[in-house]
Formats: sequence, C-alpha cells, structure tokens
Amino acid sequence: MDHFDYQNGTMHAEGVSLEALADAVGTPFYCYSSATLVRHYTVFADALSGLNAEVYFAIKANSNLGVLATLAAQGAGMDIVSIGELKRVMAAGIPASRTVFSGVGKSADELREALAAGIHQINVESIPELKTLSAVAVDMGVTAPIAIRVNPDVDAKTHAKITTGKSENKFGIAWEQAEAVFADAHAMPGLDVVGVAVHIGSQLTDLTPYRDAYTKVRGLVERLRASGIDIRVVDLGGGLGIPYDAETPPRPAEYGVMVKEVMGGLDCRLAFEPGRMIAGNAGLLVSRVVYVKEGLDRNFLILDAAMNDLIRPAMYEAHHTIVPVSEPTSDALEPIDIVGPVCETGDTFARQRMMPKIKAGDLVAFRSAGAYGAVMSSMYNGRDLVPEILVNGDAYAVVADRLGIEEMIKREHIPDWLERPSLKEVAG
Repeated sequence: MDHFDYQNGTMHAEGVSLEALADAVGTPFYCYSSATLVRHYTVFADALSGLNAEVYFAIKANSNLGVLATLAAQGAGMDIVSIGELKRVMAAGIPASRTVFSGVGKSADELREALAAGIHQINVESIPELKTLSAVAVDMGVTAPIAIRVNPDVDAKTHAKITTGKSENKFGIAWEQAEAVFADAHAMPGLDVVGVAVHIGSQLTDLTPYRDAYTKVRGLVERLRASGIDIRVVDLGGGLGIPYDAETPPRPAEYGVMVKEVMGGLDCRLAFEPGRMIAGNAGLLVSRVVYVKEGLDRNFLILDAAMNDLIRPAMYEAHHTIVPVSEPTSDALEPIDIVGPVCETGDTFARQRMMPKIKAGDLVAFRSAGAYGAVMSSMYNGRDLVPEILVNGDAYAVVADRLGIEEMIKREHIPDWLERPSLKEVAG
C-alpha cells in the first residue's frame, strides 16, 4: 500500500498534487510520502513484536536527510556502508550510537572515525579488516563492538547483481572458516565480539533462502557459545522484496513468523536492516514527456528523465510501473517504448509497454522509485541532479535542491599549463 492516488483526475502524493509540484520545482523530480514511509516501517516493526529486535534502516536505499529523520522519529536505527553515510546520518540528527556500520571495504581512517563517533556496532567482513580494526581500537584505547558477517553460501534466487550470500560473492567470511575466525577475533585485543551477521541479498521474493541461511546461523551461534564466545546479537540483514510488477513477495508478517520459528528461544538481540521494503514504494519519479516520436515499427515516448536519474532499468533490467499523472479517461492502451534523452540505447525505461494515449507535455510517474533511485543518480551527459520532495499530508518540502551543471563546473579546474582560449580565438 502507498499514498499515491488519483484525486479529481490528477495523481496526488497524499494531499499534494503532482501537477502542482511539477509547476513549483520543475521536472524531473523525486517525491516521497511520509505516510507511506511510516506505514511500511510500522508494518515491518510490528511483524517482529515479541522478539528482542532492533530495526536499522539501510540508508543505501535512500539517504535523503528528510527520509532518515522521518524514520528515526519512528524509532529506526540506521545501517551504513561508508563514513559518508555516517555523516549523513549524523547530519539528520541521528547519533552514531544508533548506527550499524556494514560494508566490505572499510578503511582504517573510516574505522577510526566511526569509533570516535561512538558507533553502535561494526559488522566485520574479512580477516584483514579484523586485524586493522583491532590495531585501530588498541591505538585509540577503546573497545570496538563487532559482529562478524558470515557467508552462508545460500542462493537468494534474486538478480545476480544483488545476491550477496553465495560463496563466490565478495561479502562476509566463508562459512567453512567462520568458527576459526570467530576464535581468532575473540582473542584479539580491542575487540568485543558481540554478534554474528548475515545478509544474503536484495529483493527476495521467497522465504526459503532466508530460512536456510538463518537455520545455519542459529547452529553457528550455538556452537560459538559452546566454545566460550558470548554471542549476544544476531544481525539478520534485510533484503525483503517489494512488488514492482507481478512479484508476490512475502508480507512482513509472514517473514516475522518465519524468524520466530527459526530464531525463537535463542536469547539474542536480533537486528534487521530493511531498506527497499521501507522506502521502495514510498517514492515516485515524476517526468514530463518531451516528444512522442513515431518510428517505422514502433513509437517512442521521450521523457525529460533519463538513466542518470533512474539507473535501475538499465543496470538491472528492472521494471517500474509508469502511469500518467492525469487520470486516463479511456481504457484503450497502445504499445510504446519509453525512453530518456541520454545518448545511450540503454537509456530505455520500458519496451513496448502498454500505455494509455499520452502526448508531449504530459506528466508521467514512475512507481516504486523510492529505493535505489536518487541515491544512484549521476550527472552523466551534463544533466542536473534532480530535486527531491517530501510530502506530509497537504504540505511538502524540497528536501534536496536541484544541482545543476554550473555547480558541477565550479569544482573543476583547468591546469596552469593550459591556456584557456578566448572566445575571440575560438570564433576565429
């Protein structure tokens, strides 16, 4: 469920007209619904009732400060994968003590900065990282609370680019090495081995891989405790899918039942890191049609949004439902390719998508664009980074300004050894 619907013939975000927003901020733009963010967080948290559970929003899905502050107000902690993301969290008014630091490539400087900020937990993913963190913590005179991420070699049965729990993936400690690595970490100075972490992928639509991975992790926890390592936390990651098209992912309540069946009675604090499930359907990308181009064997809807604004279709062959902002008055549909203006054939959002009649100047909205949309955007082809809007009832705020090419050019410099040609010379 989301809070985007037609009201008086025009799509609204809660009580705000998307047409009015387009007039106010220009297109393209991202629009997020506070009510949807809150609802999705609440549904997920409620599914874990009865467990000793903490929910950390995976901000790689959507790191807008307004979104983070909205979720923090509901009680969410934050899951980060870089020191830059930690700075975003803290800029949103959320302390590092409510933040888990994941990621495979944390540098010594990043680890030092996270410890100095008072990070709640560091999820370690390799033996070199363990050694680096131990040395940093000893040098700082602190003890680093860590979980060790294990790779359970479980196929999440999701897209190859977003599966993370198979043996060939770069994430976590190999399952066969896990117990030895935990024993080594337990003996290292400066480390407090509080937990086991696991994350097998994103956009999962079946509970079976979760059950398989979590069952293996439970057994590992029991063996580690028997060996004298006091495991108090199990970080179960995120990855629960959302319906972009015809998918039927498990509901959070079903996921919660499975977790209770597998992890019940383990007497651990459980941590969860949802991202897409919270933010995905809480956001739209709104774009205006520039041209309708008639081709020999197909027609093209050319938008002012492009792959630099929403990379998922080009990178993952991902589906996004695209709807007109003005409610169609006819049920008639026709096939059309929906594309952007970037100089790439890959700048294609949909091929032969059945759409109502749409003309140049009309607005369209990409549904389910609240996760991995704005965070993955770029200024490719000299295009703007588009604004982001957060709606709350009948109010809205611009929570990210449009960033234009002028600002980008300001950060670049011609070296002294190159003479800048004058306009007169260029013209001559």
